Amino acid sequence: MRGSAEVIAIFGPTGVGKTAVAVALASRLRERGEAPIAISADALQLYAGLETLTGAPTAQEQRELEHRLVGVAPATRTFSAGAYAKRAHAEIDGALHAGRRPIVVGGTGLYLRAALADLDLRPPPEPAVRARWLQAVQQRGPQAVHAELAARDPTTAHAIDPHDRQRIVRALELLDAGESPPSGDELWTEDTRRPTVLFGLVQDREALYEAIDRRVDAMVAAGARGEVLRAAQRGASDTARKALGFEELLRGDVEAMKRNTRRLAKRQLTWMRKLPNVELVDVTGREPDDVADELVDTLAS
Repeated sequence: MRGSAEVIAIFGPTGVGKTAVAVALASRLRERGEAPIAISADALQLYAGLETLTGAPTAQEQRELEHRLVGVAPATRTFSAGAYAKRAHAEIDGALHAGRRPIVVGGTGLYLRAALADLDLRPPPEPAVRARWLQAVQQRGPQAVHAELAARDPTTAHAIDPHDRQRIVRALELLDAGESPPSGDELWTEDTRRPTVLFGLVQDREALYEAIDRRVDAMVAAGARGEVLRAAQRGASDTARKALGFEELLRGDVEAMKRNTRRLAKRQLTWMRKLPNVELVDVTGREPDDVADELVDTLAS
């Protein structure tokens, strides 16, 4: 299965170094005569103008490995997993048709599944229902509305972070429509559209948390707060404002951004370790080139 895989996917928690590993892997694949191309599976790297905040590939990284679905939408636009899936499938199929090797890279579980498989999409919400729940979150706070969700559907609430405004609202509007919200288990499937090998990058938790703190400091130094302020002034959409650090940097609260990023990384690691057929790769204390060598050896086995 590994040797016959058409698509390579690299998933991992924020700050683990996914892009650097993908760039190094692409170099190894070119040495084997392949033509790799990266396709982002990050819900927020889609937005132009938030590159620093979302850790999008740098200009140098994009020169070393072409990336698709990065910076393709204005921050004022609302982007759904369904809309992303159509574009990701087209990019993957187009790359394979052109004889190129797609490397799907990202840290958003739902978008990783959207890129690699067919989504079981729920119906769109009634605008009035969504507006009512958005207003409730705004007035009462996400944790209070999450508690209401827990009273109605404890299983769904358990799988949603009490601060995740978008998923809380989506779950409640689906319940109002008589639909069952997707569970955590439904964020992944073994039934991929194309033969795929999935690598999950893991790291010692303390080392990862230290890397996250350094990364946040570097983002702030590079102008992430300016990005956020400009996007907010232009009327950033609800989905763009979901970018980790957006609301925190609007308040100038860098420590909250670090804290929430560490929480996200912990959830990503927990979810990833449960995935069937994932090839876990420990990157603690290792350089991207070394990790890429291991990935190439795994692909050849």
